[in-house]
Amino acid sequence: MSEITPELVRHLGVLARIQLSDEEIERLTGQLDVIVDNIAKVSQVATPDVPATSHPVALQNVFRPDEVGDTLTRAQALQNAPDAADGRFRVTAILGEEQ
Repeated sequence: MSEITPELVRHLGVLARIQLSDEEIERLTGQLDVIVDNIAKVSQVATPDVPATSHPVALQNVFRPDEVGDTLTRAQALQNAPDAADGRFRVTAILGEEQ
């Protein structure tokens, strides 16, 4: 027995303010019904003794030591800038505001 009906899909479309054609309603009815069936299957398997997981394997962050390395000088950073002034990149004003 299907839980998702064309009338329900049409109603959801109205609530979402989406105008759906008859073909879209028919296609979405089948697709949403499959989704609901799959959720029901997962719900049958998900028991209290099975912990919820977001990934099949444990994740961990990989960090490296924070070490100071060679960096650009101010002159090197600005050497290819289209426009620079006072040791900074010069850009056009945003939203017509002069700084």
